[in-house]
Amino acid sequence: MTTIPLRSLACGLGASLLLLSCATVSPESRLRTGLIDAGISPRMAGCMAERMVDRLSLMQLRRLQSLASLRKSHMGDMTVDRFLFKVRALEDPEIFAVTSKAAIVCAIDG
Repeated sequence: MTTIPLRSLACGLGASLLLLSCATVSPESRLRTGLIDAGISPRMAGCMAERMVDRLSLMQLRRLQSLASLRKSHMGDMTVDRFLFKVRALEDPEIFAVTSKAAIVCAIDG
């Protein structure tokens, strides 16, 4: 019977955990993808996600994720004003404030 030294086992487990952490998708990446799925242009979605991700809780980000299904029901690109109208319907003033500020800053920077 072969025994594995504790140090080797610990290094192997540490490497496995490091690889798993790299495989997970960051909240910013998920938000960017969700915005694109909702119909926002990739450039605008990337800019907005970068500004929004640290200002919203995970629960709020999940609520925003529900808007990704909008594009499937509406053909064509979603305009930012129509998207903000849908965000306001979530009835969370903080989500609306953070999203609208990000949209304004990104539109000006664009």
